[in-house]
Amino acid sequence: MKFDTTDTLCVNTLRTLSIDMVGQADSGHPGLPLGAAPLAYAVWAGHLKFTPSEPAWIDRDRFVLSAGHGSTLLYSMLHLYGYGLKMEDLKKFRQLGSLTPGHPEYGHAAGIETTTGPLGQGFANAVGMALAEKLLAEKLNTPEFRLVDHFTYVVCGDGDLMEGVSYEAASLAGTLKLGKLICLYDSNGITIEGSTSLAFTENVKKRFLAQDWQVIEVEDGNSLEELDSAIKKAKREAGQPTIIIAKTHIGWGSPKQDKNSVHGEPLKPDEILATKAKLGWPSTESFFVPEEARARFAEQAEEGEKDRKRWLKLWKNYSEALPEKADLAKAMLGREIPEGLFKPENTFFDKPLATREASGKVINLMAAGLPGLTGGSADLGPSTKTDFTAEPARTLHFGIREHAMGSILNGLALHGGLIPFGATFLVFSDYMRPALRLAAMMQAPAVFVFTHDSIGVGEDGPTHQPVEQLMSLRLIPGLLVLRPADAWETLHAWETAVRLKRPACLALSRQKLPLLTQYREKIAAGVPRGAYLLRGPSTTPAVELIASGSEVSLLFEAAALLEKDGIAARIISVPSFELFREQEQAYKDSVFVTGLPKVAVEAGRGIGWKDLINAPVTVLGVETFGTSAPAGQAYAALGLTAEKIAAAARKLVK
Repeated sequence: MKFDTTDTLCVNTLRTLSIDMVGQADSGHPGLPLGAAPLAYAVWAGHLKFTPSEPAWIDRDRFVLSAGHGSTLLYSMLHLYGYGLKMEDLKKFRQLGSLTPGHPEYGHAAGIETTTGPLGQGFANAVGMALAEKLLAEKLNTPEFRLVDHFTYVVCGDGDLMEGVSYEAASLAGTLKLGKLICLYDSNGITIEGSTSLAFTENVKKRFLAQDWQVIEVEDGNSLEELDSAIKKAKREAGQPTIIIAKTHIGWGSPKQDKNSVHGEPLKPDEILATKAKLGWPSTESFFVPEEARARFAEQAEEGEKDRKRWLKLWKNYSEALPEKADLAKAMLGREIPEGLFKPENTFFDKPLATREASGKVINLMAAGLPGLTGGSADLGPSTKTDFTAEPARTLHFGIREHAMGSILNGLALHGGLIPFGATFLVFSDYMRPALRLAAMMQAPAVFVFTHDSIGVGEDGPTHQPVEQLMSLRLIPGLLVLRPADAWETLHAWETAVRLKRPACLALSRQKLPLLTQYREKIAAGVPRGAYLLRGPSTTPAVELIASGSEVSLLFEAAALLEKDGIAARIISVPSFELFREQEQAYKDSVFVTGLPKVAVEAGRGIGWKDLINAPVTVLGVETFGTSAPAGQAYAALGLTAEKIAAAARKLVK
């Protein structure tokens, strides 16, 4: 692509709008937009396939600003390219209720592909998006029709590449040969504390070469021609992801150029004027956009519209020539869930099963009806039971990389066309917490499968026995946590997770649990509501026994002991706090009856149960770390037995 003075004017428009936004808010990060504006413009002006009128078009290129603190750069582009952000929105940067918050938020404004700010997350999300493109292309494309054919671009900075999640993700991207992933590295050598040499002296080029990436170096990050040439070279490499290391200057053109203070401190009014003078800016007016620059941005957006029209013609021909493939594409891209998928024969589960084993059976049950279902584990397939047995190629191998797995799952989910899941032990959800938090914030519909969910892990001991993790996941707003009590609850937990299209965690047992087959109808109706009466006594109840997951089976044993004393108990299963909280009050009152004594049991921290039940309740939980012993002995040592439950109930009844 040939660049001219108008393109330079466009780059400087991005710069000046960005510093004006930060200046008006008196808050934000002017350094990155001033230095990295040419990187973003080179991608959008010469290479990005996009269409503002249909920002969710499935075959668009993805652009991720991993260094989300430079959000004003992205907002400026979305405004100028016609994505719906108005000048008034730019002027309300970082203000209450605005469309331009401090860091980019997915779903807040059109054109934002993912929520970024926590460094490294966007980089790993981009790996997930590129992986989604590859998987969909392999399933839907033919030699004649390349229905899925787009690139994923990510702009990252020094901070992104210091975060371990980036290298976990980069390592996997190289292994998977994600040739349509292109990273533009804004290498300016400055962080908040000063020079990157304080803590970051590694050779990034050699590291990425070692991870099987193509590495291209651009000495002048201000040169649109050099950047354009590098991107063209990156696009020609089909077998490797590419990182373009562009040498840039943080705060370029400002009095604070190359100083760490320009990272996150607004430029003062006189410094903004000095910067504009350095850029040869034609106006001292704030938020000024030259007409020739605005026209150039509009021309480039129109080229994107032409790309989509060509794709629509391709889709028409594809549908006529390959109607079965087109139906498959519609089902995957529309995330269709067939009716009857979760109604297997009565003998589908015929013996006690660990819920992790039941989950494995459900995954393979769903496989034929959900062609977009794709996932795997962090090197724990044999333990988490998450491998596809009939179609091994649909199993993803994330390696021992929980943090990257969580972020990649978010990228897969945000891309569209797939129903992604990833698995590890519940105790290692701590490694994934930043990704889980962002999944909840974005409502990215990924399924996080966490097995070995309690002290039932047994002999592995306290390092592997989750105590605080389950309740801590329930603290994340918008994250759905499901802990099923048996195989049938597991079936409906999976159904709930995929039908609701929201981020969900499944907490599954290592140990075998009795089947609750005789209660199948109640389970099917109750799991989607979060809590339900599993078994009511034939006589007037005197107490309610409440639990989630594997502890529900203990309630039946405790109820039998109480019956010998003439004490009738209601047994209530609570697979999901979140779903129960969403029910109408009348339903809640029907589950937890006012005035009845209550005992809640869970093999984890007990805090939170009183808040859920909203009534006095005795909670039997695990308030210390676990112990290395066979599962039954561990439960007994930590006070979770039928006898202890019955004793607690007797005290309340008396």
